[in-house]
Amino acid sequence: MREHTFRVTVVGAGAAGTLTATRLLEAAHEAGARVALTLVDPAPGTGQGVAYATQDSRHLLNVPAGRMSGHPDRPDDFVRWLAGHGSRTVGAGEFAPRSAYGAYLAAGLDEAVARYGAGALRRVRERAVRLAGPDGDATQRIALSSGAVVDADAVVLALGAGAPGLGWVPGRLRGHQHFVSDPWRPGALDGVPADTDVLLVGTGLTACDLALSLARPGRTVHAVSRHGLVPYVHAGKPAASGPLPGPPAADLAGLRRWLAARAAYHRRVHGDWRPAVDELRPHTTALWQGLPATDRDRFLSEDLRLWEVLRHRLPPRTAAALDAARQSGQVSVRAGVVADAEPSPGGVRVSFTDGGTGCFGAVVNCTGAEASVRRSEDALVKDLLATGTARPGPHDLGLDTAPDGRLVAADGGARRPVWTLGSPRRGNLWETTAIPEIRVQAIQLADSLAKECSRIIR
Repeated sequence: MREHTFRVTVVGAGAAGTLTATRLLEAAHEAGARVALTLVDPAPGTGQGVAYATQDSRHLLNVPAGRMSGHPDRPDDFVRWLAGHGSRTVGAGEFAPRSAYGAYLAAGLDEAVARYGAGALRRVRERAVRLAGPDGDATQRIALSSGAVVDADAVVLALGAGAPGLGWVPGRLRGHQHFVSDPWRPGALDGVPADTDVLLVGTGLTACDLALSLARPGRTVHAVSRHGLVPYVHAGKPAASGPLPGPPAADLAGLRRWLAARAAYHRRVHGDWRPAVDELRPHTTALWQGLPATDRDRFLSEDLRLWEVLRHRLPPRTAAALDAARQSGQVSVRAGVVADAEPSPGGVRVSFTDGGTGCFGAVVNCTGAEASVRRSEDALVKDLLATGTARPGPHDLGLDTAPDGRLVAADGGARRPVWTLGSPRRGNLWETTAIPEIRVQAIQLADSLAKECSRIIR
């Protein structure tokens, strides 16, 4: 029998880490187990992460509030919370500010601490940089940037999506004072001049949010990407999607034909193609895992961008504001690829592969999280790969995991008590970056850890 309390360290205090910590306190209480929980993240807040740290009220969730509960068994939980923390009632079909969701997650953890584990949670505002200790040790040692060490019996890596990729950035642009490599870093946009044009590289959800933040009379925010595609908008009144009419094909060509046929059907019946994409949502992981590896590679190289703009859609209010900004000339969107950049008076002169050029007061990286885990600049991820504690996931996406989320080591084993959830499981699961998937993973992982805690101590 072990005398000490079961120690769990969660690295990352964004949505995935906060949901895991909240459920773990509840599950340990239900199991009658003693748990000491440490939440490690340098961010000043909890529950925000990259996704929900913005304080710009124009940045909205891209999923209706009624589908954003952190608890699958209480689907109206977020809507009810909003009703008690705002000046008006927010409907289930509305798109709430992203900052409100971060506050909701933090409040849920605070409530769990008060109800189930007063004194059981320690918040460490430092960056985890290394997982130390021999492979066979029962104690996992998490080294922090300060040199301190946190010991744990189990570790959960809630690392989020990671920093934006830099593979496209010309050498002379890297480190330039007018280049914003990560627009979600606190204060990253403070140095953007107010009276000059700005270039956003990327035209996805991040670029749409930043275009609204940076647009103003007297300048143009230029957004470019290889295809120049902007996310589609959510329907004002979504049509209900039903069960799939038979299993889709198990190869990429068949899936393309199936989706085109379903989109045509929904246009004919509902006047809207969107249910064809939405009805796939519960099945995307199984479809991804059922595709041959060669077909998954083809999807990533040929279909990914179109899928992203169809699947990850804009709130109607955001789309309307963006359209207005484009019509007024404050925002411009086009296809383009950056070829080179050089300093110019007050900013950067950028050359594009089509021969065009432009001068900008700032260039902002809106290309999204780095796709390849091997190119990650995160110190902890680099250490996990270098030591063989983890290996890249399929197609170099995220980290390879066992079905329960435990890290798979370089030799193919899954022995260490180290788990992950959310974005790092993308290679194995594909659909794993949104709250409906993350909340289920958090519950399953927390319940498993609570049972292990109870078994060991008793």
